[in-house]
Amino acid sequence: MQDPRRAIPSVDRLLAGAAFDAIVGLYGRGSVRVQVGHELAELRRRLPAADGPEALAAELAKLPARVAAALAERHGRPLSRVLNATGIFLHTNLGRAPLPRGLTAEVAGLLEAGCDLEMDLTSGQRGERNARLRPLLTSLTGAEDGLVVNNAAAALVLALATLAAGREVIVARGELVEIGGSFRIPDILATAGARLVEVGTTNRVRLADYEAAIGPETSLLLKVYPSNYRITGFVATVAAEELVALGARSGLPVLVDEGSGLLSPSVHPELGGHPSIRELLAAGVDLVASSGDKLLGGPQAGLLLGRGQWLERCRRHPLARALRPGRVTFVLLERILQRHLAAVPLPIERLWPEPEAHRRRLETLRATLDPRLAARARIAPASAFVGGGAAPERPIAGEALALPGHEVQLARLRFGAPPVVAYTREGWVLVDLRTVDPEDDGLLATALDCAWSDVSDEDRS
Repeated sequence: MQDPRRAIPSVDRLLAGAAFDAIVGLYGRGSVRVQVGHELAELRRRLPAADGPEALAAELAKLPARVAAALAERHGRPLSRVLNATGIFLHTNLGRAPLPRGLTAEVAGLLEAGCDLEMDLTSGQRGERNARLRPLLTSLTGAEDGLVVNNAAAALVLALATLAAGREVIVARGELVEIGGSFRIPDILATAGARLVEVGTTNRVRLADYEAAIGPETSLLLKVYPSNYRITGFVATVAAEELVALGARSGLPVLVDEGSGLLSPSVHPELGGHPSIRELLAAGVDLVASSGDKLLGGPQAGLLLGRGQWLERCRRHPLARALRPGRVTFVLLERILQRHLAAVPLPIERLWPEPEAHRRRLETLRATLDPRLAARARIAPASAFVGGGAAPERPIAGEALALPGHEVQLARLRFGAPPVVAYTREGWVLVDLRTVDPEDDGLLATALDCAWSDVSDEDRS
């Protein structure tokens, strides 16, 4: 019998085929060529001379995956498109708000060539990149002026550095929150050069506490709406309107960290307890810091909105340039704001589907699955959540597809193509379609079949 190692193809012959095209596109032909050479040398070393051509064919079929894994280990794994079936729409680990399908294709022409980001085409002179978004922001919120920065934390830092550096900022003790990534409000104040003055207790604060703390070094009153938690029971807080009245009497501006990007009041009861940017500004708040990638539904960005006199000072601060976003953010945010202006539904509306239509969608997905898996699947009650720190204690009732399984199936889903992230409950894997684009249902069905494909009927149950 001929030694099968003599039939191992050359590196160039392998790269001439289509199996390595995607890997070459990610890592370059040179890196792939070297790694294929290493893998072939290893194959010659470990392949027994007595093995037949079938064994060689099986090893060569695994070669692209081995090369891709080795290069990913060396150069870093590229980002993957993931289907979010968790029921948490603004999932921070999955990039928060997904953009509307087709939006990136719609703006491609603005990214593939130059665009008038900072040019007035009428005069040919340099413009200001916030100028195009300012009319949209003011129309949607009622603000006198608006400024876009990298994220909500950046908006808060810029406002504090501009208005409170070296001076005192009064905050309720119960609002000294920690946001994602261990960033804490006291640390943000310190970074901006402001001195924190805490008032009240963890669960209760009164207007008199603020009044007693105001002194000659006080620069502003700060109110922070909590993210990812709520204090309930024996609690008392001071409404933004009360702080505005106190600020007017004391000659102090009021800054509110709204955080979630709710432009105007929502019709959905789960968001009813959260004040919108429009409501805060109508109540007289001087500045509102907010997010662009949460309830607003856009790319990661921070919004600073409010009175023109304060925004103009923030715009002139050196940090404003350091914290400004690039072209991609402005292009995408402009299109999202235009959709808000035209009342075009955004993907977040999938959290509140019409119940009968949602049930039909679940039944259609179940019917698409392998019959053995479909027979064991059921439609179960499940709660969805807005996520991203918005309405953490307000579940959205509904239904999800439940499949018998545990962590093994969750892991297989995550390693699928495309990866799917779901969750388990009492021996069932729950797949919530409210956070999945309906156009991805076919991909999702294939991923589910693959994750359960080699599981016995006994294991399936």
